[in-house]
Amino acid sequence: MTNAELDAMKTQYVASGAASPATAFAERAENAEIWDADGRRWIDFAGGIGVLNLGHRHPRVVEAVRAQLDKVMHTCATVMPYAPYVQLAKRLCELTPTRGTARKALLVNAGAEALENAVKIARAATGRSGVICFDGGFHGRTFMTLAMTGKVLPYKNDFGPMPGDVFRAPYPNPIHGISDEDALAGLETVFKTDIAPHRTAAIVIEPVQGEGGFYAASPAFLQALRALCDEHGILLIADEVQSGFGRTGKLFAIEHSGVEPDLVTMAKSLADGMPLSAVVGNAAVMDASGPGSLGGTYGGNPLSCAAALAVIEAIEEEDILGKSERLGRALGERFAAWESRFEAVAHSRHLGAMAAFEFVDPASGKPDPALTQAVCAKAREKGLILLSCGFYANTIRVLVPLTAPGEVVEEGLAVIEAAIAELAG
Repeated sequence: MTNAELDAMKTQYVASGAASPATAFAERAENAEIWDADGRRWIDFAGGIGVLNLGHRHPRVVEAVRAQLDKVMHTCATVMPYAPYVQLAKRLCELTPTRGTARKALLVNAGAEALENAVKIARAATGRSGVICFDGGFHGRTFMTLAMTGKVLPYKNDFGPMPGDVFRAPYPNPIHGISDEDALAGLETVFKTDIAPHRTAAIVIEPVQGEGGFYAASPAFLQALRALCDEHGILLIADEVQSGFGRTGKLFAIEHSGVEPDLVTMAKSLADGMPLSAVVGNAAVMDASGPGSLGGTYGGNPLSCAAALAVIEAIEEEDILGKSERLGRALGERFAAWESRFEAVAHSRHLGAMAAFEFVDPASGKPDPALTQAVCAKAREKGLILLSCGFYANTIRVLVPLTAPGEVVEEGLAVIEAAIAELAG
C-alpha cells in the first residue's frame, strides 16, 4: 500500500487522539534510517522517542528475538516462569545503582506501568500515600502517571479529575530562572502547604527531564534531594525511562551524581524497540507488598526479555557508552556553533548524547515555540524526523541512535542547519 492509501485508512479507523499527524508510513528501517511505503528514505533523529539507542534492528537484538521465538512466546511469567525473565532481572539488579547490595526487579510493559508500580511499591514499603513530583516532568499517560506529569497540554487536558495525594515542586532550571536553592525551597513549601513529610511516600524525579526539555538536575541538587529524603524517611525514585540505557554516556543518568536512589524505573531503550519496562530497587522495599500484588499478563514477555539481554550485551561489548560521550561532544560543538551564528538559537546543552537546544525570540529572549515547530516541519520536508519538547515547547531534542554512522549524523545536522538558516537566518 502507498503512503496515501495508508493515511486514508488511518484517518478513517485510528482514534484522532492516537493518530500521528505524519503522512509517511515506515516500511523498513536500519540503524538510523527509515524507508517509507513509497520508498523515500528518512534520517531518524527521533529514535522512536528515545527507544532506539542501539538503532533500528540492531543485529544482536534481532537474532536474540528470533532465537527466543523458536522457544517460548508467552506463558505469563506469573503462571509459568521462564529463563529470560529471571536472567534479565539478575542483570538489571547487578547494573542498577540503587541503595543496598541486595536488589530485586519487576518487569512490566511500558514506562507508565513502571512508574505506577514504583508508586505502589513505595506506598507499601512506607505505609504512606503522598507522592511529590516536579514541574515539567513526564511520567506517563495512565491516570496515576498523568497526575504525576507536570504539563497539561496535550496530556491531561480532557480527562477530568486526577488521582489524589500527588503534589509538585519546581524543577531546578537555571536557564528559566529556577536555581537549586529555589527548587529545594519549593519542596519545603510543599511540605508546609500540601503534605507533611511523614505522609510522603516518595519523591520522583527525572535526573534529566525528557518531554520537559532535556534539562539536567545538577549533582548537587540530587545529592541534596537524597539527604532530604533520608531526613524524612522518604523513598527517592529516579525515573530513567528516557535518560537510561546509555543516552547520557552512562547506563543511567543518576550515575553522574553519585546518588543512589531507592528505586529506578526504566523502559524505552531497555529492549531497543520491544515493549518492556522495569522497576529495580532495594530488595526489602521491592518485597514490601504481598504475593500476587505486582505483575501483569504480558509483563516481562520472553521476546522482550531476550531483546533486553542482547541490549545489555551490546552496551558492554560495543563501547556504546563511549559512543554516547563522543556523539554528545559532537552535537554540543555543533549546537554551540549555531548559537554563535543564529540569534534565535540559545541554551544548547547535552549530557552525553542527551542533547538539545532552544529557539528564542532574539528581541525579547522569550521562548519561540512557533519557530521550533516550523523548523521541525521544514526538517521533515527535507527528509529528517526531528522532535521538539519542553515546558515552553521551544526545545529541539536529538535522539539519533548512538550507533548511527557519522556521515548519517552529519547529514541530519546539515538538514537542521539549513532549516534554521531558511527560517531564522
